[in-house]
Amino acid sequence: MHTVFELRRYRLRPGGREALIGLFDNEFIEPQEALGMRVEGEFRDLDDPDAFVWVRSFADMEARTEALKSFYSSAIWKKHGPAANETMLNSDNVLLLKPVGGVMPFSHNRARKEEVEQQEAEGLVIATICSLAPGTEDEFAALFIQEALPVLQDAGARVDAVLVTERSTNGFPRLPVREGETVLVWFECHKDEAGLARYRERLGQNAKWTEEVYPRMDGQCWRRIEVARLTPTPRSLCTW
Repeated sequence: MHTVFELRRYRLRPGGREALIGLFDNEFIEPQEALGMRVEGEFRDLDDPDAFVWVRSFADMEARTEALKSFYSSAIWKKHGPAANETMLNSDNVLLLKPVGGVMPFSHNRARKEEVEQQEAEGLVIATICSLAPGTEDEFAALFIQEALPVLQDAGARVDAVLVTERSTNGFPRLPVREGETVLVWFECHKDEAGLARYRERLGQNAKWTEEVYPRMDGQCWRRIEVARLTPTPRSLCTW
């Protein structure tokens, strides 16, 4: 199991998203995975046409450092990296994360072989980010796993990952991450908008969620809980 994850959210120049997705899918996936990285998911943000969101993972922090050094000095990146960077306004919105016990991260992902055979990616992925006070992530994660997770699953969510801040030093500072922050992030997958609507209706009718669990979680967050509605790109492994 990989133990280090990056949630990367890029701000793009208007109209640049499809060009970046094309470059990413055609040029960058296999070279990264050949170095031991795993591209867990790639997404369009439904509420922001100029955002590209993706998640990649590594065996551990040492493996991350070595893999990034190799990839970003490779002939592939030297050839295609400038075109990718040209689509971006900012690529520094990156959270370095690790799994929370109780959920095997992205265990529902299809295999790369299946992605090649199917050529389709379906579903709706909800990424939720809770910003926390420093040093409170373990307590908050326990609350989430013990109290929130069963409610979400009973309402119909497939929770694909629960991650918290990885505090190890960024071994590849050429790619900055958001240091000094404490977060818990979870990913849900739903079949479609209708399925999401039914799920949210069930959650809204659950008094434990509306009156107890969610208010406790919200009260421990330093700012408004962020929710992103994402759709998988054709080569995303994280899909319905």
